[in-house]
Amino acid sequence: MNARTPKNKTTASWLAFIGGQLGLHRLYLFGWTDLWAWAHPVVAALGWYGVERVRLHGQDDQLSWLLIPLLGFTLAGTALTAIYYGLMAPEKWNALHNPDTPDAPIGRTNWLTMGAIVLALLFGTIALMSSIAFSFQRYFEYQIEEARKISQ
Repeated sequence: MNARTPKNKTTASWLAFIGGQLGLHRLYLFGWTDLWAWAHPVVAALGWYGVERVRLHGQDDQLSWLLIPLLGFTLAGTALTAIYYGLMAPEKWNALHNPDTPDAPIGRTNWLTMGAIVLALLFGTIALMSSIAFSFQRYFEYQIEEARKISQ
C-alpha cells in the first residue's frame, strides 16, 4: 500500500488564496484526477471572458453582466476555502490529509497560515461585494430600461 504524501495546511491555504481560480489547492490536496480542480479554471475563464466582453462591448452587454459574477464568486469561494483550510483544527487536518502521521506539525496553524487567512478575508470580501454590487446594478438598470420601453 502506498503512503500518501503529507499535505501542509499553510501551503494549501496559500494555494487556495493565490491560485484558487486555477484549482491549484485541489490539485495539491487531491491530485490530477480531481474533477472539481478542473472545474475552477473553466468557471474563472468564463468570468474573465465577461470582463473582456465589457472591455470590448461596454457595460451594456447583457452577457457580460451574467458572466462577470462567476469570476467574483470563484474568487470569493476560493478565499473562503483558504480561510476554512487555515482555521481547521490540526487534528482534523491531519485526519483528512495526513492519516499516516496524525501528529504531523505540518497540520498546525502558524503565522504564515494566519497571513493567508487575513488576506483571503480581505480580498474575498472585496470580490464578493463587488460581484454582488455589479450584478444588482446591472439587473436594476436593465429593469428600468425595460420599464421605460413599456411605458412609452
